[in-house]
Amino acid sequence: MKSILLGTAALAMTASMTLAQDVVRMGTEGAYPPYNFINDSGEVDGFERELGDELCTRAEVTCEWVTNDWDSIIPNLVSGNYDTIMAGMSITPDREEVIGFTQNYTQPDPSAYLVLSGNDGIDLSGAVIAAQTGTIQAAFVAEMGATLVEYATPDETVAAVRNGEADAVLADKSYLVPVADESDDVMLLDKDELIGGGVGMGLRQSDTELKEKFDAAIQSMKDDGSLNALIEKWEIGASF
Repeated sequence: MKSILLGTAALAMTASMTLAQDVVRMGTEGAYPPYNFINDSGEVDGFERELGDELCTRAEVTCEWVTNDWDSIIPNLVSGNYDTIMAGMSITPDREEVIGFTQNYTQPDPSAYLVLSGNDGIDLSGAVIAAQTGTIQAAFVAEMGATLVEYATPDETVAAVRNGEADAVLADKSYLVPVADESDDVMLLDKDELIGGGVGMGLRQSDTELKEKFDAAIQSMKDDGSLNALIEKWEIGASF
């Protein structure tokens, strides 16, 4: 009887561990529409929420969404506070030195400049340009030789232009287009920058099995056209 009970307990523990491993905590910022944002119900929403839920279904794991500030989103992944990053994060060589990435689920998204209306003759080489801290846009501005000012959130970068702290914002065009469309005081310059290798899901470098599952799920959505449908629905950029 004792051996039966021990065997039952061992089976229960194994099942519990399996269930725990099948829960994947999805880290996102929740402040970068249309990729990710918090809706009126207080829940994570947007392109990456819808995509991530479908990827988890195809990978046969359960998703739990976690929000985290952008400037510490990679350190908190590495330290185990969640298992993936889905936060509009472009794949770059510098980031690949620290974390792993799945294959990209968006094409390289054009970055655009937002300025005050009527300031379309701005000399960007001598301008003060705002970008979100730790983004590919911040690195690009630093390399181009302009004066970079960094902010913790994308909303703060736009506010910096409106209050005169910066001459322009450089950010993903899909984020800036609605900002320009909804207000007469700012506009987009007719100049795009193509930076990075597209957006992918970030994972710890040691999580190779989880990477394989999500790579297969992303590829299946590319193959059946459902990824392109989401990209078009959320107006993210070029389809595959």
